[in-house]
Amino acid sequence: MSETKQARRYLVSGMVQGVGFRYFTQDAAEKLQVSGFVRNLRDGSVEVFAMATPQQHAELRTMLERGPRFSSVSAVQEEPAAPDPQYEGGFVINPSF
Repeated sequence: MSETKQARRYLVSGMVQGVGFRYFTQDAAEKLQVSGFVRNLRDGSVEVFAMATPQQHAELRTMLERGPRFSSVSAVQEEPAAPDPQYEGGFVINPSF
């Protein structure tokens, strides 16, 4: 019984750049077997694109809300996204945007 994967985009704001947030997110996604990407945005937030089952999304969101040790997450916005076959193979850190 495999659940259907859904694509979602998360915008994480707070003190989330310069604290290892992208590496933390990549590690969390790999542990959860979530595919997609993470990148820093110009406004100081972090964007996460993830393709996962609803259960995996719930666990990933919990980890994003916590963040790595020196981060301070003030908000996690979540919205549906279109699946992107380019990211089906794993989870990568993309260049900052």
